[in-house]
Amino acid sequence: MGSGAAGAKAGGATAAGAEVTLLGVRHHGPGSARAVAAALAALRPDAVLIEGPPEADGLVAAAAEKEMVPPVALLAHVADDPARAAFWPFAEFSPEWVALRHALDAGVPVRFIDLPAAQSLALGPRGDQQTDAEDGDETFTRNGDTSGADGASEEGEGSGVPGGTSRPAPVDPIAELAAAAGHADPESWWEDAVEHRTPDGDPLAPFAALAEAMAALREHHPAERRDLVREAAMRQQVRAARRAGHRRIAVVCGAWHVPALAAMPTVAHDRALLAELPKKLKVELTWVPWTHRRLSQHTGYGAGIDSPGWYHHLFTSPGQPVVRWMTRVAELLRAEDHPVSSAHVIEAVRLAETLAAVRGRPLPGLTETLDAVRAVMCDGSDVALALVHRRLVVGDALGEVPDSVPAVPLQRDLTRLQRTLRLKPEADPRDLVLDLRKDLDGERSRLLHRLRLLGLHWGRPSRDGVNSTGTFRETWQLCWEPEFSVRLVEAGQWGTTVRSAATGKAVADAANAELTALTALAEQCLLADLPDALPEVMRALADRAALDTDAGHLAAALPALVRTLRYGDVRATDTSALTAVAHGLAERLSLALPAACTGLDADGATARRAELDAVHQAIALLGGDTAERWAGTLAALAAREPHGGPATGVPGLLRGRAVRLLLDDGRLDAEEAGRRLGLVLSTASEPADAGGWVEGFVSGGGALLLHDPTLLGLLDDWLCAVPADAFTDLLPVLRRTFSSLETGVRHTIGSRVAAGPLTAPAGGSAPSAPLDEERADATTPVLALLLGVHVPQPRIPRQTDRRATA
Repeated sequence: MGSGAAGAKAGGATAAGAEVTLLGVRHHGPGSARAVAAALAALRPDAVLIEGPPEADGLVAAAAEKEMVPPVALLAHVADDPARAAFWPFAEFSPEWVALRHALDAGVPVRFIDLPAAQSLALGPRGDQQTDAEDGDETFTRNGDTSGADGASEEGEGSGVPGGTSRPAPVDPIAELAAAAGHADPESWWEDAVEHRTPDGDPLAPFAALAEAMAALREHHPAERRDLVREAAMRQQVRAARRAGHRRIAVVCGAWHVPALAAMPTVAHDRALLAELPKKLKVELTWVPWTHRRLSQHTGYGAGIDSPGWYHHLFTSPGQPVVRWMTRVAELLRAEDHPVSSAHVIEAVRLAETLAAVRGRPLPGLTETLDAVRAVMCDGSDVALALVHRRLVVGDALGEVPDSVPAVPLQRDLTRLQRTLRLKPEADPRDLVLDLRKDLDGERSRLLHRLRLLGLHWGRPSRDGVNSTGTFRETWQLCWEPEFSVRLVEAGQWGTTVRSAATGKAVADAANAELTALTALAEQCLLADLPDALPEVMRALADRAALDTDAGHLAAALPALVRTLRYGDVRATDTSALTAVAHGLAERLSLALPAACTGLDADGATARRAELDAVHQAIALLGGDTAERWAGTLAALAAREPHGGPATGVPGLLRGRAVRLLLDDGRLDAEEAGRRLGLVLSTASEPADAGGWVEGFVSGGGALLLHDPTLLGLLDDWLCAVPADAFTDLLPVLRRTFSSLETGVRHTIGSRVAAGPLTAPAGGSAPSAPLDEERADATTPVLALLLGVHVPQPRIPRQTDRRATA
């Protein structure tokens, strides 16, 4: 390309006494990174300018510390609104990271030259339909710059951009160049042309060729207004570097921007573009750890790199990359107990090279290597290949940043706790089983619960975790995500330590929470051991409970409260206030529930039945007089026949469930349950109501039908007598009812029905064989062993005693 007005030129042109070399790259491309390293080694510049937020200039020195391990990212957030943030991620194979480390190792100045983060955050993300900057209606920026994998910016423009209009269709430079070369797959073309290319000859030749291609593309695809503003800011920084006296300046930026930086229009032109930018916001910047998994995502905070693990391998293994890759795959599969030998590795390499030759590629790419791995090492299985993709193609690398980088006090406290409790953040999900009787595990549990209160779900309880029947055991799945850095900054408004921040957040949430949310919040406060927050939450909970008259809210709140009491006992926490509130809720619920069960449709009855079961279990744990009053409520509910039709009566599903709960608790005998079943199955009842009653009565365990032939006989006679048209409507309910029974119970019921009449004998129970005491005694040692009890052995008289007896 020819030199512009200021002499900037891709490939190293010199003008006006200063040499400005533009190195256009594809962001996060290992081929571009190797080319940048070779070009900088040849140029030996006295200043390096990198596309990025200028506010980060004071943070570049941290990149030289040995504790800084990529992938990492620059985080910029608005000081008074931390949720509005942007990231600029860097991997080891990112050209910008290579340029940054080269400048630091060579001891030359390095600067970031993109639009300041204070203004890019004020503009908002691309495509954002926001109002003028004066209105202050600014939105959350998700991706910072950051440019796409093709080197063209992916940021959009809204009406807040000076002169911005509707956004034109985005252009994908890589796809355009691949199409011009006659290739349908842009990624394969880019791999062949750049990523697999080893720098040789003139190190600046690739950049000159790419700059020429981008110039041709921009002639047919004009840049968006926001790109023009960013490029004006970059040119201003280049001019500033020249004024500072630097003679050999290297600029590393997205290839899409190279033609604009080489053209170098007048200073007045650029100032006019920048003058209309919105007012700068107050922003803060720092380094944060990043992950390969985040780099692979196309939305959210991702960079859209489909295979960061593969790219990292290409960058770090320039010699025989395919052989080394297949060796890593074999090592991974062997660790997962897949039978992979060295012969598999050799054949996989041969197959990958053959596929590349057949497909006309200079070297095997990711497609060829994965095809070979699937065929040779995975026996055609996509399950094993998915493991390779997750662990190697994407990777689970998590970066590290030194303690010297700026961080909010909350972040520093969390880092201290992670070290003290030996909980290292990892990007790969892992399970953590805690025994709350141990001091260390108890502190770990409290930390994870406090972070969940802050919206930072580093740990998520597994199914058999805090909601299991065992109260001394918790199972968590830990997985660290990069966006937790933003949430920590945002949570800093509540306190400077994890405990104080969780306390402040809980108190603030309690001020406006509804009853159900308050019970969950009280449980969280106990699990997180926040004694300073619990009184405020309990005060709000008592107020809401006294005013809330909705039976559904009360029914949803009580089980959570009782579960909280249960966990409070494990942690030796004072739960007297919670106990009083729980008993009060149970009393009010016992009075309000029967009326709340009338006039329900099928969906409403199903939901109420789930609440009924949960409340019954909760009150059983409370015990005392509350359990007695609840039994009276169930008895009243079971006796409320549907007089006046379904609109005013209690659905059969709830009446049958109430009878079953009373029967299971021993407050109702089998004979009375049979009598009620007989009444509801009489011809006076509607088949639909009777079917619902049976569903509520039988669900949860059908063994009682096997132990009481009378109940089974009544049910069988009723089913045989249901009219054909009603049976068709009733069939879904019956299928749902009996499908919920245990498989063995269903089979036994079917066998008994097929065997003949089910009528019980006159005595009300089936005849039983006389007890064989000798066979029964033989089971005693086995039962004692299973139950862990000691059964004294019978004393055998000595021989002298036998003679005396004789």
